[in-house]
Amino acid sequence: MSHLKLIVGLLALIVTWLPSPAEAQVYDVLILGGTVIDGTGADGFRADVAVSDGRIALVSRNGIDPTLGETVIDAEGQVVTPGFIDNHSHVQQSIAEYPLAENFLRQGITTLVASLHSGDQPWPLEEFASSLETAPNIGFFAGHSWTRKEVMGMDDRAPTEVELDEMRSLVDQSMREGALGLSTGLLYVPANFAETEEIIELAKVAAVHGGIYVSHMRNEGSGLIESVAEVIRIADEANIPAQINHHKAVGAGQWGWSERTLAMIDSANAAGLNVTHDLYPYTASSTGSSILFPQWALAGGAEAFAERVADEDTRVRMEEDMLYIFQNDRVGNDISRIQFRVLGSNVSYNGRTLADYAVDHGLEANLENGIDLAIELQLRGGFSAIYHAMDEQDVIRIMQHPLAMIETDGDAVGYGIGYPHPRSYGAFARVLSRYVRELEVLTLEEAVRKMTSMPARWLGRSDMGVLAEGMRADVAVFDPDEIRDLATYTDPHQYSVGITDLLVNGVPVIRNGGITGEKPGRWIRGPVGRSIS
Repeated sequence: MSHLKLIVGLLALIVTWLPSPAEAQVYDVLILGGTVIDGTGADGFRADVAVSDGRIALVSRNGIDPTLGETVIDAEGQVVTPGFIDNHSHVQQSIAEYPLAENFLRQGITTLVASLHSGDQPWPLEEFASSLETAPNIGFFAGHSWTRKEVMGMDDRAPTEVELDEMRSLVDQSMREGALGLSTGLLYVPANFAETEEIIELAKVAAVHGGIYVSHMRNEGSGLIESVAEVIRIADEANIPAQINHHKAVGAGQWGWSERTLAMIDSANAAGLNVTHDLYPYTASSTGSSILFPQWALAGGAEAFAERVADEDTRVRMEEDMLYIFQNDRVGNDISRIQFRVLGSNVSYNGRTLADYAVDHGLEANLENGIDLAIELQLRGGFSAIYHAMDEQDVIRIMQHPLAMIETDGDAVGYGIGYPHPRSYGAFARVLSRYVRELEVLTLEEAVRKMTSMPARWLGRSDMGVLAEGMRADVAVFDPDEIRDLATYTDPHQYSVGITDLLVNGVPVIRNGGITGEKPGRWIRGPVGRSIS
């Protein structure tokens, strides 16, 4: 009996040394009662989620005591997913001006990928990226356009071997400083002056560092097939994973060609390459007025362009080339399909069309006048516009492809400032509302996978994109019946609705539907093999 008393006493003493369950497991955030869609594509399940120190600490189907959370989110009737990863957005410079990135957060986006295309790259990259304080996470690419301009300006020619070495050196330094890979905007000046061989050589540099290659293709209209083939060739000869940004078929003559381009992507992967793609869920694109002109007309910058316009024979040649571009690669014969976003020379036309501009200036809204006016406006500084030139069946076909991911191709914007494409405010919410809930062309689980684990794996981020224990606590909570986009082509400054709570690295950036003002975002440093800071 004395031995039994001794054992009982020792056990009691040991128990007093152990912390209580509450002391051992107090979590920063508890998300209770929601349907977890974990990002893998698996069916949703009811569970509670606990977050501590920026990570998912526990996903419990058996429930978690609500008293164990410092912040408790009631997710009853809502879904809980990993935060969404935007595969391509124009934020490389503007994120410093709009660090809260509210138009992205309200779509459920917790990570932005700035893959540049024709935009200028922050330089030095590491210094810029390290200095940022933002709400979302952000990653950067080495930009071909910026690199080429640094070495060659706006020249329309191939680089010398010395110049190519200088470009290689800049890409190498960008990769060493944390770029995720190489990005090209081959539709735009001066990138479209580059031959494929130039891109292959620079992509090889990114490949050495474990990076990937992403591209706005050279032509998304009549040259679509050749442009997809070019991406595949670069992937092959540079031995690098390749991604087509905002895959689309532009121009009525190309509608339906997505069947062919998707077959090309499938064939490339079957042959052992690693080629993928993404899209935004709209039938209109948005870019500058330069795409209405032949490449040669813009070489050398604004002064050289003006000289060409002033030469009668050269202008006739320019107009002939533009006629082909308008009719085959853009808007056919209907200039009302060109809707100004920002017309710097006359901002009263922001949101209106090139047809409106023609009529207001006493002209018939026909193609000939549209070309003349485009030249006139380019001489005055050009414009950015929305081009209504795609077919929804291509959008759906591309979206359903097993290798397709989602992007915004959007801008960081101030509410009410400028005239952005509605994708800046609504792309991800639009997928969930129109294409999941209304048209049912994707399941909710598959849509979430395309927004989370797929891009995370593609970027080599092994601790992002899945809602599971030990993963980074980027988490979205939303009502699947209410989430939707509100932004339109004529009224774009409208936030998406339905995101009730959003966590970035475990910190609420949206709480009960309101922006918190917190800036917990981190630089997603690349490439594969490097740690996420």
